[in-house]
Amino acid sequence: MINRIAVEKLPADVPAFLRSKRAVEQIEYMGPEPDRWKAQPEPELNAAQSPEHYLDLEWADLIGTLPRKRFDYIHSLEAAQKVHPELGLVPEKVGLLPYQSTEVWERLKSAMRDYRALKKDHKSTQAVEALVIFYAGWLGHYVGDGSQPLHVTIKYNGWVGDNPNEYTTEHKIHAKFESDFVKANIKEKEVAALVPAQPLPHGDIFDDYMAYLRHSNSLVEKTYQLDKVHAFDGEGTIAGKEFGLERIAAGAAELRDLIYFAWTESATPLPPSKWSD
Repeated sequence: MINRIAVEKLPADVPAFLRSKRAVEQIEYMGPEPDRWKAQPEPELNAAQSPEHYLDLEWADLIGTLPRKRFDYIHSLEAAQKVHPELGLVPEKVGLLPYQSTEVWERLKSAMRDYRALKKDHKSTQAVEALVIFYAGWLGHYVGDGSQPLHVTIKYNGWVGDNPNEYTTEHKIHAKFESDFVKANIKEKEVAALVPAQPLPHGDIFDDYMAYLRHSNSLVEKTYQLDKVHAFDGEGTIAGKEFGLERIAAGAAELRDLIYFAWTESATPLPPSKWSD
């Protein structure tokens, strides 16, 4: 739903192929694709990419300001682990979501830059169009994950730590909210109506995406508060539905904005290569 709405809300100045029926269908299909990589018959793939779906911010913030590059972050976790040996601060536990999202976005921008160059030279763009569509759809999965508050917290599937408000500790809330409740109660048309008509400007891709994740993290306790009053049970409550609609719309808006930002940024030519004459 997030992927489909995002591409349908793209401004008219993106290439026509990106707003075509083919692109909409392919980008929508790609939405759940990284979850399909979690299948038991592909254990190596599952192990390698599963941490890219989340970021446990309470642990990640123990390293201070998050580095912008994946391996710098991994090395910072190693240093933090020496200070907090009891926590096991390894990337496969803490998560890699902002790094995967940023890297896929940069792949998208690169492919869009190649599209512009081929178009300018009056060459076929068919192959690079397929890449742009693939990257946009792939990016959508992680943007969608980031809109779900339980993807950015150690409390991802049951409250942990001090629990004076007696929130659920059962390992059910994650799927109940993002899968069962959404499938039963959230309609695409209602979500689309909440997505702003025009993209918001972006500045720095990593900083802006981290702000997006931190806003989702700020809603963790609200998610548990709603669950406590059965807002996600069955048909749920009005407040539960409003919360679900807002979160999915936030994901669709962020993805639309990131795709459009990649397009506008792709107009910047590459600097001269040190290998060029």
